[in-house]
Amino acid sequence: MNFSEAVTYLYNARPPFHQVGAEAYKPGLENTLRLMAHVGNPHERLKAIHVAGTNGKGSTAHLIAAALQASGRKVGLFTSPHLVSLTERIRVNGQPIPEQIAAAFVTEHKAFLDELQPSFFETMTALGFWYFVQQGVDIAVVEVGLGGRLDSTNVLTPVLSVITNIGLDHTEFLGNTLTQIAKEKAGIIKPGVPVVIGESHPQTMNVFLAKAQECGSDIWFADQCEYLRRTLLKVAPECELKGNYQEHNLQTAFVALRALTNLQYPISNVQIAEGFAHVCAMTGLRGRWEILREQPLVICDTGHNSHGLQYVARQLKELTNPHIWIVFGMVNDKDTEVVMRLMPPGERYHYIFTRPNTQRARTAQEMLALWGKEGIAIEEPQEAIHYALEHAAPEDAVFIGGSNYLVAEVLQ
Repeated sequence: MNFSEAVTYLYNARPPFHQVGAEAYKPGLENTLRLMAHVGNPHERLKAIHVAGTNGKGSTAHLIAAALQASGRKVGLFTSPHLVSLTERIRVNGQPIPEQIAAAFVTEHKAFLDELQPSFFETMTALGFWYFVQQGVDIAVVEVGLGGRLDSTNVLTPVLSVITNIGLDHTEFLGNTLTQIAKEKAGIIKPGVPVVIGESHPQTMNVFLAKAQECGSDIWFADQCEYLRRTLLKVAPECELKGNYQEHNLQTAFVALRALTNLQYPISNVQIAEGFAHVCAMTGLRGRWEILREQPLVICDTGHNSHGLQYVARQLKELTNPHIWIVFGMVNDKDTEVVMRLMPPGERYHYIFTRPNTQRARTAQEMLALWGKEGIAIEEPQEAIHYALEHAAPEDAVFIGGSNYLVAEVLQ
C-alpha cells in the first residue's frame, strides 16, 4: 500500500474518533497490549513522559518536547488529533513520521490488524511507539488520547506523569462530575512514578493526592509552586504560544521539566527558555491562538469545549479591532449551549456559523439557533471562511475556531 491507500484502509476498517465519535472508542488495554506484543513491545523500551488532562495537554506536551530538544536530546512526540495529516501525530525532533514508513507499517501488519480489529487510535499508538524505538529517541512525550486509565497510551510506565487540568468533557465516557473525570485521568499515575498536576481544584485535589499516596508517587501541583512560578517569569518571558490560557500550560510544563532534572534528566533554565521561545518551530505545533495574517488580523484556535473556550472568549473581548468576524462551529458531543453563553455579544462581533467537516458536527443552522442572536449560517466551512475574509476590512479581525476540524479547514 502507498500512504493514501494506507490512510483509506485505516479510516475505512476502523473509523477514527475524530470522524465518528463514540463508536470508535474502545476502552481497555487488551487490544493495545496484543498489538504491542505483535510489534515487539516497544512500550517496554521507551523512556516517556505521559501527559493527560481535559485541556492544554497538547500544548504542554509540545512545550516539554521543545525544551528537551533544546537540551540536545532526540525527542519523540505523540499527540492527537491531527489537523491536516495523520503523520503529525508522530514526530521525532519536530519532523513527522515519513509517509512511506507509516504505509509500510500498515502493509506489513495488515493481516494481524484484520484479525485483531483494533481502533484507529490503538493502531496509531502502536505505530508511534514502534517508530520511536526504531529511531532511538532519548525520551518520548506522549499525550493521552481520551481519559487516562483505559487509554491505549496507558500501557506505558513513564518516568513522569503530567495531568494538566480537569474539566467537563467526554462525559459520556469519563463521568459527569469533576471527581469522576479526575479518577479516570489519575489512572495514568503509576507506582513510584512522580506526577505533576497543572491546576489544583477543590473537587479534584484529594483524588490526585489519594492516588499518589496509593502509588507511593511524589506529587506537585504546579499552580502552588510559588518559587518555580517566579523563576518561570524570569527565565521564559517569551513564548511562541500567544493565547492567554497558555500561562497555565507554561507553568505546568516548567514544573514538569524541573521535576525531570531531579529524575536524572538535567535541563537548564536557558534550554527551557529556548524551547518555549521556539516551540512551534521546533515541534510543528499549529492552531493555538495562531496568527495567520495581519491585514485583516486572522487568528485560529483549536479550543473546543467550555473549559478551553472561556479563555478564547476572554481574549476575543480584549481585541481592539473595530469589527471581529467569528467563523465558528462545534461538534455535537461538546457543551455547545454553555459555550454560546461565553462568546462575546455586541455590535463589534459578527458571527458566521458553519459545520465542521466531520460526521459529529452540528449544522450551521443548529449553531445559529443556539446562539439566538444576530448572525448567519453557512454550512460549507470554506465558504464561511471566505465570507469572513471578503467582508473584513484591513483593520478588522477574523477568528476561526470552536473545533479542531474547523481549524484544519483554514490550515489546509
